[in-house]
Amino acid sequence: MRAAFYDTPGPARSVLRVLDVDRPEPGPGQVRVRVALSAINPGDMFMRLNSTAQDFQRVGEHTGRIPHQDGTGTIDAVGTGVDPSRIGERVWIWMAGAGHPWGTAAQWTVVPSDQAVALPDGISDELGACLGIPAMTAHWCLHADGSPRDRTVLVAAGAGAVGHYAIELGRIAGARIATTVSGPEKAKLARAAGADLVVNYRDADAAQQILDGVGPVDRIIEVSLTDNLELDLAVTGPGATIVTYAAQPDDPTLPVFRLMWSNLVLRFALFLTEPRDALLRAAAEITAALREDALTPLPVHSFSLDEVAAAHEAVENGIIGKAVLDLR
Repeated sequence: MRAAFYDTPGPARSVLRVLDVDRPEPGPGQVRVRVALSAINPGDMFMRLNSTAQDFQRVGEHTGRIPHQDGTGTIDAVGTGVDPSRIGERVWIWMAGAGHPWGTAAQWTVVPSDQAVALPDGISDELGACLGIPAMTAHWCLHADGSPRDRTVLVAAGAGAVGHYAIELGRIAGARIATTVSGPEKAKLARAAGADLVVNYRDADAAQQILDGVGPVDRIIEVSLTDNLELDLAVTGPGATIVTYAAQPDDPTLPVFRLMWSNLVLRFALFLTEPRDALLRAAAEITAALREDALTPLPVHSFSLDEVAAAHEAVENGIIGKAVLDLR
C-alpha cells in the first residue's frame, strides 16, 4: 500500500515522503480500515518536529511512522475478538497511531475496534474526518469539571477546530456560549456554529462586551493561556474554571493572588492522556450528536497523498478549517 512516512524529525518538505509498505493486518481486538480521508491536526506537526528515535517503529522494511490520528474509512478486516459483522462498516477514527506506527496517512490503517466508530447513515466523510482530536478535546474541556448545563462558557478561538466543536457540543449540553475571534470571516463561522455571543478579542472593550452580553463566565475553553489570561481574568466569575488544551512556546506568568482571590481553577487538558472512560464517553456522545444532525463540518481543504507536505504546511500557516488527505 502507499503511505506517507517519516523517519526523522524536521520540516515537512524535508522529511515527509510517500512509500510503498506492506498492508497491515489487524491483531486481536483490532479492525483494519480502508482509509477515505486522513485528517491533519496541529499535534501532527508537533510529532513530526519533535519525534525521537523511541517514537519510530518498524513499518515493514522501514523504521519510522505514518502520520495522522484522525480520519474516516471502511472496515475491511477484523482481528480475533471483533464481531465480523463490522466488515463493511463506515467509520470515523480517533487516536490512530497511538502506541504503533499505523497513522491514517495511508491507504489502510489498523486501530482498536472501539477507536473506529460507526458513522451514522448520511454523514459525510468530510464531517467524520473533522471529528477525532478536535471534537473529543472539546468534549473533555466542556465536561471535565461537570456538566456545563446552564453554565456560561467562553470559547477562545471559536472558528478553530476545537472551538467550533466546543460551541456545538456546548449548545447540545445546554450551555450558554460566548466566543472570541480575530475578524469578520471567523465571526461568521462562529455564529454559524451557534455561539450566543461573538466578540473580536482585539477590540479594546472585548471584556466589557462579554460581561454585558452574557455576564461573568463559569468556564473558559482556552487555546492560548499566555496571550489571553488577562481577558480571561477580566470576565470570569468566582470559582470559575479555565481549561487550556494547547501550549505556546512561552509559558504564562501566573498572577497567583488574583487567581486565589476569585478561587479560580486552572485545568490542563491533553487528548492523548485523557482518561479512557472519558474518551469512550466522548466518542459515544459525539456519534449521538451526528445522528441528530447537530454537528457540522469545518471548511475542508483536500490534498492528495502525494501532497502531504503541502497539507502540513497549510496547517502550519494557519489555514481556516480542516486539511485532509483524500485517499478515495
